[in-house]
Amino acid sequence: MRPSGRNLSDMRPISIETGVLRHAEGSCLISCGDTRVLCSATIEDKAPPFLKGSGQGWVTAEYGMLPRATNSRNRREAAAGRQSGRTQEIQRLIGRALRAGVDRRALGERQIVIDCDVIQADGGTRCASITGGWVALRLAVNRLLKAGIITSDPIVDHVAAVSCGIYAGQAVLDLDYAEDSEAGTDGNFIMTGAGRLIEVQMSAEGATFTRSEMNQLLDLAEAGVAELVRAQNEAISCAS
Repeated sequence: MRPSGRNLSDMRPISIETGVLRHAEGSCLISCGDTRVLCSATIEDKAPPFLKGSGQGWVTAEYGMLPRATNSRNRREAAAGRQSGRTQEIQRLIGRALRAGVDRRALGERQIVIDCDVIQADGGTRCASITGGWVALRLAVNRLLKAGIITSDPIVDHVAAVSCGIYAGQAVLDLDYAEDSEAGTDGNFIMTGAGRLIEVQMSAEGATFTRSEMNQLLDLAEAGVAELVRAQNEAISCAS
């Protein structure tokens, strides 16, 4: 039995509320169970220096966690004067994932920055950031298209992410913190709407896993991402 009482293949309740920030070109608040992440997209009219003259754009991300997003206060990284290695790794992951769903030449020489701020954490914050970050990106691109600034849609597919793991000897979908902290195997699966893999992060936390178990986790992830894509579509439709 899972701590939450969910079936092995059940996602946590998903909600995506768009337009939560007045000034951002795209924004949403994504909730996956008790994990909540505020995602925003900012359009900058020039690409990074390393892309100058290339005709290509860029999508990047920043990630942070509010001090009381967890059950004890985390010190603000700004107070420490530097980002933790974990934060840097996560925001690079988010950027890589979102760029996989974008035709950067169609975007033109501009940059879109996705900010992901965790306001409450209960497992799966990086996955929620990617899923919600894509919605914010989609809304920002829609604004560019509507204004006629770009004429070809640079977004080629959805991007969403979900965690899966081996908990109490069973493959489970969408781990919350109680499961994540005890899982023998933990994985994050980032996929396109068409079901193609962008990135897989898997590790044996307490016990090694078999090829068969990995396949079970991939099957669960595919079903979970399909559910997330439906939630993304619903959110975008409501924002139109």
